[in-house]
Amino acid sequence: MNKRIQIITGHYGSGKTEFAVNLALRLAQEGKKTALADLDIVNPYFRSFEQAARLENAGIKVIVTSCGGVADIPALNPAVLSIFQDRSYTGVLDIGGDPIGARVLARFAPYLAKEEFDLLFVLNANRPETGTAEKALAYLRAIEFECKQKATGIVNNTHLCAQTTPEEVLKGAALAQELSEMTGLPTVYHAVHRRFVPALQGQLAEAVLPLEIYMKKPWEITNSEEEELLWQD
Repeated sequence: MNKRIQIITGHYGSGKTEFAVNLALRLAQEGKKTALADLDIVNPYFRSFEQAARLENAGIKVIVTSCGGVADIPALNPAVLSIFQDRSYTGVLDIGGDPIGARVLARFAPYLAKEEFDLLFVLNANRPETGTAEKALAYLRAIEFECKQKATGIVNNTHLCAQTTPEEVLKGAALAQELSEMTGLPTVYHAVHRRFVPALQGQLAEAVLPLEIYMKKPWEITNSEEEELLWQD
């Protein structure tokens, strides 16, 4: 991954927002001047702006849509343009997790035409709507049509929340490979909870992004070991 702008999309429940937050934090840890824009103006739950304090503490600029996150209305923050105007930033754009939500990206087509960027499709093999390569391809094409851009890569983020196992990740890797063969798109990352990284050592050909789980609702946060594995989109 060497493009200045990373655009993250995927079906609701794929874990795209968790991936976007973890990716932004990793970029900041690598010393990149990073900005994360929450462009999901459709889904009011599991929004990346909820992690604004954590992200800002890591030196990440957070740009929030929907009137600063305080109103569930489809309003864009013009500050998003700063990512395109200030080229010192590496930008992570978290866009809506369905074709309708992806339409927001079309508004930035004139700016994207001047940029090299990645549009990453986050894939969870356990979502019924993307559980086969054919379904995933149809969903991917619908997103591309609405946002007026072509995907550049696939992210395997297959999970079953607290029931996730290394075998589930490998199942997702196989689906990502099948989708890759159908589209010519590379699998860019396997997003894997950090607990499973040792067990998967040597079994995944592509890069692994170890995940910390941040996207929890208050009722999900307990002291139990199992609850630490819960994550949503």
